[in-house]
Amino acid sequence: IGDISNAEVSVFEVNIRFIGGLLAAYYLSGQEVFKLKAVQLAEKLLPAFNTPTGIPWAMVNLKSGVGRNWGWASAGSSILAEFGTLHMEFVHLTYLTGNPAYYQKVMHIRKLLAKMDRPNGLYPNYLNPRTGRWGQHHTSVGGLGDSFYEYLLKAWLMSDKTDTEARKAYDDAIEAIERHLIRKSNGGLTFIGEWKNGHLERKMGHLACFAGGMFALGADGSPDDKAGHYLQLGAEIAHTCHESYDRTVLKLGPEAFKFDSGLEAVAVRQNEKYYILRPEVIETYWYMWRFTHDPKYRQWGWEAAQAIDKYCRVSGGFSGVKDVYSSNPTYDDVQQSFFLAETLKYLYLLFSSDDLMPLESWVFNTEAHPLPVLHLGNITLPGSEPARR
Repeated sequence: IGDISNAEVSVFEVNIRFIGGLLAAYYLSGQEVFKLKAVQLAEKLLPAFNTPTGIPWAMVNLKSGVGRNWGWASAGSSILAEFGTLHMEFVHLTYLTGNPAYYQKVMHIRKLLAKMDRPNGLYPNYLNPRTGRWGQHHTSVGGLGDSFYEYLLKAWLMSDKTDTEARKAYDDAIEAIERHLIRKSNGGLTFIGEWKNGHLERKMGHLACFAGGMFALGADGSPDDKAGHYLQLGAEIAHTCHESYDRTVLKLGPEAFKFDSGLEAVAVRQNEKYYILRPEVIETYWYMWRFTHDPKYRQWGWEAAQAIDKYCRVSGGFSGVKDVYSSNPTYDDVQQSFFLAETLKYLYLLFSSDDLMPLESWVFNTEAHPLPVLHLGNITLPGSEPARR
């Protein structure tokens, strides 16, 4: 990586990739060095939380501790998926070190969000860390929003289902998502649109395809006997996302795809026709396989694996492709780190037995790094209630 001691880094990416990866390596190997490095790195991120609201900056300089936000983000805002995707790792940091600072930082974010007014019950993607007000009222279950919802559910799962506050927030959020963002296309495909400027854009990103797996994972424990409903919803989203792959020449899905004017589950704009080795569709296949054991999920996963091998393999590894609708695609010449961390891992898990990383014992962070369920017994982290045994 070179000398990153003076680098400006993304708080979110360092957390999910490096800290999450180091924590998982520690839990899987028992080697203290991984825990030590995770904690050293986490300490370097803490200055990012020195804002008027406690909502962290998107970026922090590892040497100076100075933070700032992305220039392109709405009105100097922090991004929901970024400050909302710290909880799992930070709770584990407090658990392993006994230092309450990590836990307090993420619980403060949760409390602040719980107090805020939500337009239509939806969480906007932008929040200003100086004023504590929402930026533009855009809502997405794809990029900018995605893993915030995932971590509400996973906070509950990781707490051995004692963190009922997180579960309630998840249930309320997906109820609003289902009411305002989820639609069925004319061709019968269930999709998750994006709320922008007061209307629903009938477009779904590859990133949003993770939500099929999330709905399945959250089905057990959902209110009003709706477990079957959410498992079904997960299956419908898995089907839609498979169609986005199947309707291309390469059998690999585009970055984003639309549902209007007869064209369904296909990318319309050239700059949305690329595939960069993303894992979300395969992630959903794996969760659906674990919960239903319907063989089609393994079949669909195998189709994707073969397509990746055929069209993305290059002499030095694997590359993204610029147009999944072209029979002689050009490479982007990048092997994303999530290809190894997630895409191949979820494929491997899809073809492994259920007793490899059982979901009762492990919760995967948003970069597919497994963290154990915390059976805290008598230790109660604030915001949760003691386990009923």
